[in-house]
Amino acid sequence: MKKVCVLFVVLLAAGCDQPPSADGLPEWKPSDHRSSDDTPGGGNPGQRPPAKGAEIPQLVELTWQQQCSTCHGPFGKGDGPQGPMLHARDLSDPSWQSKVSDDDIAASIRAGKDKMPKYDLPDPVMKGIVARIRQIKGS
Repeated sequence: MKKVCVLFVVLLAAGCDQPPSADGLPEWKPSDHRSSDDTPGGGNPGQRPPAKGAEIPQLVELTWQQQCSTCHGPFGKGDGPQGPMLHARDLSDPSWQSKVSDDDIAASIRAGKDKMPKYDLPDPVMKGIVARIRQIKGS
């Protein structure tokens, strides 16, 4: 019995040294791949798919929490954990809000400004972030 077990283990180990045969497997095609970050229609593989209706508010809030609130704080007052050190702007300041257009805000987000890095956000998310900033005016 001991010889049979040893022979089995030796044969099993010998079989593990070789990769499985690819004979009979179909060739992989991009259309075979499915995941939540695929671009519909076979677009640029490194690019995220456009956001859809109900997802946009969630993406805006998630973006705010992960990218903006660290410096600007939860309500845009510049009081996030990094805000005082980086002199983050108080986005709720009515005088600042009256001086900048929505396009100015979006351009600052896209290009970065002072110590703020640039963020390449999809247009629907960018519009949502700008709208969120406008909502905090004077709050």
